[in-house]
Amino acid sequence: MTLTLNSAAAVLSEHNLLREIINGDSWQLDTAHIDGADTPFTNLTYDTRTVAPNTLLVCKGRFRPEFLDGTEERGLAAYVAESDLSSHTTKPGLIVNDARKALSLLAAAFYDHPERDLTVIGITGTKGKTTTAYFTQSILNTYSAGRCALFSSVDNCLDGHTYAESDLTTPESLDAFRMMRQAVDNGMKYLVMEVSSQAYKVNRVYGLTFDVAAFLNISPDHISPIEHPTLEDYLYCKRQIIANSRALVLGADCDHHDLLREDAKAAGIDVTEFAMEGDAQVVTRLDPNNKEGFIATISDGERSVTLEPMALDMTGEFNIVNAAAAIAIAHRAGVPASSQAMHAVQNVQVPGRMERIRGGDNLLVYVDFAHNYISVKSLVDEIERVYGERNPRITLVSGTTGGKAIDRREGIVKGALGRVESFIFTLDDPNFEDPTDIARQMQSYVTDPAAQTQIVMPREDAVAKAIADAREHDDRFNVVLVIGKGDETRNIINGKPVPYEGDSVVVRRVLGE
Repeated sequence: MTLTLNSAAAVLSEHNLLREIINGDSWQLDTAHIDGADTPFTNLTYDTRTVAPNTLLVCKGRFRPEFLDGTEERGLAAYVAESDLSSHTTKPGLIVNDARKALSLLAAAFYDHPERDLTVIGITGTKGKTTTAYFTQSILNTYSAGRCALFSSVDNCLDGHTYAESDLTTPESLDAFRMMRQAVDNGMKYLVMEVSSQAYKVNRVYGLTFDVAAFLNISPDHISPIEHPTLEDYLYCKRQIIANSRALVLGADCDHHDLLREDAKAAGIDVTEFAMEGDAQVVTRLDPNNKEGFIATISDGERSVTLEPMALDMTGEFNIVNAAAAIAIAHRAGVPASSQAMHAVQNVQVPGRMERIRGGDNLLVYVDFAHNYISVKSLVDEIERVYGERNPRITLVSGTTGGKAIDRREGIVKGALGRVESFIFTLDDPNFEDPTDIARQMQSYVTDPAAQTQIVMPREDAVAKAIADAREHDDRFNVVLVIGKGDETRNIINGKPVPYEGDSVVVRRVLGE
């Protein structure tokens, strides 16, 4: 589809978004008598700095009318906005009820609906989205000879093998459709993408229907004045993926499971459940012959297929659950239960997720993205499951974000309390808050009288201190958990990104690797 003023107005009218078209002194409902209404736009943008000849500009968010000044000279052809901006431009304006929704619909049309040429898989949940996305891409890549794209909070991949660092968990709609078009042009047949609650909160995926949606789990997170005011709002936003899908893969042990099943029934879509143990269609269980291995069974109607035992490069019982989710997703997307492609999950390593670094016989350091109650609890649970017989001395290095997700401050501590012997609180994206104040607040939640607590700034020094303390206790087996940032190489301080080596780089440097 070639996007013109005429076709843009038609798309917006079809979705009941178009209020009127303003052209000079004329207000109207169609593009009749507007010069150039059938001329294709050569550029679609939401950033006035990128206006070029024959651009359609979508004015979203905190757009100020004066941003339009000078855009006509650079090629502005028309604009889309929630209010009349004709005081700053003579170009036609499509006035809409919701500019973000309009942007998503227009982006799909501008890039000729690339989603129609892909099997699109959306994955949401409080924890495990990234790992499950990588596992799923690995299966589908193996099955399709490398024709699966990926949008994740860590990397984007548009050709099945080249990974570039991403900026958002779910891209802005215009960027997403542009990347989808590039993926299709690269020969991709599948797209696996993480879908955040914010993606629905701010309509980044408006109008997009997922061939398979996965809802992994839900727990309190992202609760703050600038994200979600309540858990109900957080869950409601995440639930929108169900009504915008053709099939659902659901964690059998997910909180509010019955409500999610009701959503699926209301949407008229089938549900495939996965679980660790239990009666779900896809079940994983620990391998009795391998402490870090597992066995998966896929039930397809009256037929059941048990896969050969597997072991993940990424340790952790919670990652075995993520593998179950990926196997269920891939099967729902058309991969036969008996396909050897299912075993591709074994060779996946996600940067900054359960990254294990050895520091000698009595020291292991894990770098992980765990950043809330449930992910920290799961991480410590796994350390105890695997290493409990060695009575490990566990040290936790953590900070948390400033200005949002305030509940994480207590949640991180609560997830480790009673099992971690040493807490070292430090900097992690404090933004406009004082990182020491955040650290003191986290420190106040440590109620275990046997636990040691320290505040160490900057983050590099906190990591070094944790490793030095562990080496001083080399009469015991030590596990140092450096959490919260994963593979991130920046800290947000005073509203600006400040370069940071990255946790795994710091750990290896301190260990002398």
